[in-house]
Amino acid sequence: MNHAADIPLPIAIVVAATLLAGALLTLAGAIGLVRLKSFYQRVHPPTLGASMGMFLILCSSILFFSVSRGQVVFHEILIAVFLTLTTPISLMLVVRAALARDRFEGADVPMGEMRDGVRDRQ
Repeated sequence: MNHAADIPLPIAIVVAATLLAGALLTLAGAIGLVRLKSFYQRVHPPTLGASMGMFLILCSSILFFSVSRGQVVFHEILIAVFLTLTTPISLMLVVRAALARDRFEGADVPMGEMRDGVRDRQ
């Protein structure tokens, strides 16, 4: 039931290239998570890497299964929609919770103290 041998070489190269590029972007996001210093710096690379990496991996999946099945396959688009909606929302909620915790504990807020959405002028 393996249709990988039936795919034309140019399509296989494009699928492999987009899959590899998506994996590398996701890896770069994971490395950014480990290498950056503060929490606020660490939350961005995995989100950005996961979003663009997910897009490229799903593009390669759509292309592979569309060619191997002989019909256009779009069920991966649902995966993309759910991840595109949940990843930034999760990032925003986690950062807001950390910001609220830092303010409550009296720690330094990285962007300057903000009140009512307006930065205090010092």
